[in-house]
Amino acid sequence: EEEVERVLVSEHTWRPCPTARRRVRGCLEWVKRQLFRVGEDWYFLFILGVVMATISFTMDIIVARLHLAHMWLYQEIGDIGVLKYLSWTLYPMALAAFSTGFSQSITPYSGGSGIPELKTILMGVVLENYLAIQNFGAKVVGLTCTLTCGSTVFLGKVGPYVHLSAMAAAYLGKMRTTVTRDYENKFKQNEMLVAAQAVGVATVFGAPISGVLFSIEVMSPHFAVRDYWRGFFAATCGAFMFRLLAVFNSEQETIAAVVKSDLKIDFPFDLLEIFFFLILGIICGIVACAYLFCQRWMMVAVTKNRLTAKLLATDKPVYTVLVVLLLASITFPPGLGQFMASRLTMKEHLISLFDNRTWGLMAPNASGVAKPGGLWQEWDHPSATIYGTLTFFLLMKFWMLILATTLPLPAGYFMPIFIYGAAIGRLIGEVVALLFPWGLHSEGPPRPIIPAGYALAGAAAFSGSVTHAVSTALLVCEATGQLGHILPTVLAVLVANAITQKNQPSFYDAGIIVKKLPYLPPIRSRHIASYRVMVEEFMERRVVALAKGDGFQEVLVALDTSADAEYPVVESTGSPTLVGTVSRSQLVAFLQSHEHPQAPQGEKLATVGTLGDDCTIEPIMLQFSPWTSLHQAYHLFQLLKLQRVFVTRSGELVGAVSRAEVR
Repeated sequence: EEEVERVLVSEHTWRPCPTARRRVRGCLEWVKRQLFRVGEDWYFLFILGVVMATISFTMDIIVARLHLAHMWLYQEIGDIGVLKYLSWTLYPMALAAFSTGFSQSITPYSGGSGIPELKTILMGVVLENYLAIQNFGAKVVGLTCTLTCGSTVFLGKVGPYVHLSAMAAAYLGKMRTTVTRDYENKFKQNEMLVAAQAVGVATVFGAPISGVLFSIEVMSPHFAVRDYWRGFFAATCGAFMFRLLAVFNSEQETIAAVVKSDLKIDFPFDLLEIFFFLILGIICGIVACAYLFCQRWMMVAVTKNRLTAKLLATDKPVYTVLVVLLLASITFPPGLGQFMASRLTMKEHLISLFDNRTWGLMAPNASGVAKPGGLWQEWDHPSATIYGTLTFFLLMKFWMLILATTLPLPAGYFMPIFIYGAAIGRLIGEVVALLFPWGLHSEGPPRPIIPAGYALAGAAAFSGSVTHAVSTALLVCEATGQLGHILPTVLAVLVANAITQKNQPSFYDAGIIVKKLPYLPPIRSRHIASYRVMVEEFMERRVVALAKGDGFQEVLVALDTSADAEYPVVESTGSPTLVGTVSRSQLVAFLQSHEHPQAPQGEKLATVGTLGDDCTIEPIMLQFSPWTSLHQAYHLFQLLKLQRVFVTRSGELVGAVSRAEVR
């Protein structure tokens, strides 16, 4: 007892310098109050942008070093065909298998893009542990390995990085509540997630403006204007830091565009070329519809086929190895890969497709081959013209991109469709330059066609139509630093979007549909008759309700009848006037604290009471009328992120509407 007492005394009395510690604590509290006078959001958004930019830049450096190691191994082997094939295929197979196995072993949420799930979360649906910070490391490592596979697998970075930014934002939001000692606010969490989406796009392309707009178009059915500055501030911090790190790493002399291009801006395009840009938009829209349909069909077919479904359920790395082996074999440079520029990285694909020179004029010219910056030569094969290689690239990559989307590893799908659209535009531009070598006007000075401008418009139009976004027109301009073709690019994007939105859901909405996530699809019909559909036509009429005077038996029957999270409470059985709701947890607690009327005599838990006396009845903030239209109910569900709304007529409960009925 003396030892215990001595320990207790020593623990309570050994606190040196109590006065100094109080002063230091007071100074820290004063500093915190002064810093947070401008609002704590600024600091956490700044931290979010800087941290995600640093991780993105570090990831790019690691991917570049690993890709150089792969190219060095491929070149040092020599001319032995079998060894070159093994070095070309085994490297991405091992990385993809590790990416799948490592990420899936830590968390099942690491596979795929992550944007469909984020859209579901922003609609008000709770997905447990999807934004847990424990998943962050698994996604970073898996995504790095996926990107190192390069043009073999042809997968990107945007979607998973948006997911990573959302996880970081959720963690910073919890830190904010700890630092400010404030209660956890769901609206604050949503504001941080909205800003994280913009940061994810901005730190990949170095494009803050289009990053914010793209995140709004793709992720949010309704956007609060008060979140606008948060997104812009965080995205600007992230994009600035991302490009500043490139300067510190001696990659560039100053802050510049991510994708280098040297388009002419004195006369970017002829007015008559608008017609060809519109044709390009139509072609991109039609190809995008075919791509979305085939991709959705492939996702369903893979899950229904017995062999692939078994592999995806039990042996995901095996499925990944088989698919990557097929893709790597096709892109093997001495084989079919020589007609697809397979030795280029994804960034080099973009740089070559945005080349200012006309390939059709340079290919037969021997002097053009000796010019510096010859990435375009990868597209020029002796046995096939540049038109043949571009066409073959588009035909092969169409189904290869679709097959790659079935891989259960962290991967983004925006960059591949961005490059695919640039290839469509480059092919159209080269054809137009071949038909009109001196421009569309025979009189006056020659003004040749610039195929790179068509590549810009094609990249924006195809990626925008696949994702149902118009901000891709600004994204290509920010990523390349070229604004001369902004008008024809916007026209091509609008035409392509008009075709695709009429016929197919977006790429990310298709992911929500295939994964069967809670989702409210858009109202397809805008006919005047759709506005006459009322709530009473599709509401749920059999609603389990409780009266204020109900006791143990009635509550027990209600809990056994349905598994609802909350139950409506009416005034009485004879007067079904809705007075509020009571949660299921409170009803369970009510049963636990009361005794069944027919129970044997024993220890009394509590006196027999009624629901109105012993439970907290929450007031009803929103209710529908039977004559509320479908469009009104749909917009309220999306805007307020509702899960269930009760329907009353003259105050009396007549039904309920949940997301299932609206859908």
